Amino acid sequence: MKTIFVVDDSDTNLSMAENALEDLYCVMTMPSAAKMFTLLDKVTPDLILLDIEMPDMNGFEALQELRTHETYAGIPVIFLTGLTDVSTEVQGFELGAVDFIAKPFSAPVLLNRIKTHLDIDDLIHKRTTQLRRLQNSLVYVLANMVESRDKTTGGHIERTTAYIKILMNAMLERGVYVDELRSWDIDLVASSARLHDLGKITISDLVLNKPDKLTKEEYEMIKRHAQEGERNIDQIVSRTGNEAFLHHAKLFAGYHHEHWDGTGYPYGLKETMIPLQGRILAVADVYDALVSVRPYKKAYTHEEAMNVIMSSSGKHFDPNIADVFYEVKEQFEEVSMCLSQ
Repeated sequence: MKTIFVVDDSDTNLSMAENALEDLYCVMTMPSAAKMFTLLDKVTPDLILLDIEMPDMNGFEALQELRTHETYAGIPVIFLTGLTDVSTEVQGFELGAVDFIAKPFSAPVLLNRIKTHLDIDDLIHKRTTQLRRLQNSLVYVLANMVESRDKTTGGHIERTTAYIKILMNAMLERGVYVDELRSWDIDLVASSARLHDLGKITISDLVLNKPDKLTKEEYEMIKRHAQEGERNIDQIVSRTGNEAFLHHAKLFAGYHHEHWDGTGYPYGLKETMIPLQGRILAVADVYDALVSVRPYKKAYTHEEAMNVIMSSSGKHFDPNIADVFYEVKEQFEEVSMCLSQ
């Protein structure tokens, strides 16, 4: 059964809408936009009926806020309103509303409009799902092509993708950088991180697969992969548009080697000047490098890797994210053991 939010400061309108819809839908009523956003943290509706004239936050302001969150941006919104002037409708459609229903509304009109938009939304969702699968497949193939060139890091992409998902979900649960994370589609962001080493395409095989420790000059070549990855994704953006997936992929690629204390590369950024994507991946990337065998070192134990990361909190790593890592370290160990077999 599909879920519909009805947001209106009038108890009468809430009761009328609930009575008209409750036999066909799961109806959740709330008297304010603030209550709606509180509930959105727990429930994602299929459609929102939103009053325009409300105190504190009106319907237009609420819709603007909705559209800033990746998770909520696609939810269709129908305005309930007693305002019938053209300027109101124009403003609503410009903000992204899918329809208007005039108050007082009748049950047949309400049901018919909702059914129409949910049917359209189902079709859009089906097409979007197909495109997402195609996108993920292309990213998977491209990322594996990059990884297949670097014979020293087998399975790195799969493991780091799993690690950052653990971190992002744990950060949300603990309220760490939640204002930014709440606006992210976690699955999409995690998938985009698969492209973080795309820049390695530009690195010579002789350097990438050197069996010994790199010289200073060779290490400088390797370091270029962050900027090269960012540049490569920028080229894709210039041809397709800066959609969310590519936006996140670009930040993962360009900033995952920056350090909290400003000693990283390629830009030497400090603290929160480093995009959150880079700060999250830094922990996952280093953990995986530590517990993996490399030509110049043996694999660290989970305990040793954990100690390295925690001792570098506030230097290499964002201390807030390092603290979250410590709380979910067992999940990292499970992923490492499972995906390294």
